[in-house]
Amino acid sequence: MGIVLLFSIFNVTAQNWEVDVVKSINPLYPTSGYWKTTSASAYYIGGAVPLAFLIEGFIKKDPVIKRKSYELFSTLFIELVVSEALKIAIDRNRPAQDYPLVIYPYREVTGRSFPSGHTSLAFATAASLSIQCKKWYVTLPAYAWAASVGYSRMYLGVHYPTDVLAGAAIGVGSSYLSHWLNKKIFPRDKKSIHKAGA
Repeated sequence: MGIVLLFSIFNVTAQNWEVDVVKSINPLYPTSGYWKTTSASAYYIGGAVPLAFLIEGFIKKDPVIKRKSYELFSTLFIELVVSEALKIAIDRNRPAQDYPLVIYPYREVTGRSFPSGHTSLAFATAASLSIQCKKWYVTLPAYAWAASVGYSRMYLGVHYPTDVLAGAAIGVGSSYLSHWLNKKIFPRDKKSIHKAGA
């Protein structure tokens, strides 16, 4: 017990900039319902967006919208595979596991910290929407929401800043990779697209 306490004190004195950032964001009691809801919304919105595109595509019998939904689903698949592979490879502890005296998680958490899966999913969704819709009133709110998800993960004491930054990069990268792959695998016939949009 004494060795664990001594190790914890050593970690506190050897804090790096990431710990300082999380400390400045993470309160003693991170109980804000807003940030908990924002954090959880990554999975709900991330799953709802491609599903909504798919349903709309079938209702309207529009192959273009259906293809957009397939691209959104493939983005999530790529993001999930990359995130989970990195979590296993890096095997980084959560902030509160390494700094229990200064970082306070909103609940008991285990598992790997790098990268942030919530953040990668949120940014994958935001980037995919920006690619598919190309409207500022879609893109700006989508990225603002994704950034809020990333912030919430630090507020809740479960991720470091580099976890969040890596998650954002993975999410955006996955969406552009998925878009590129879909264009290569399913080349679009301009005539059929024009007809579908008519």
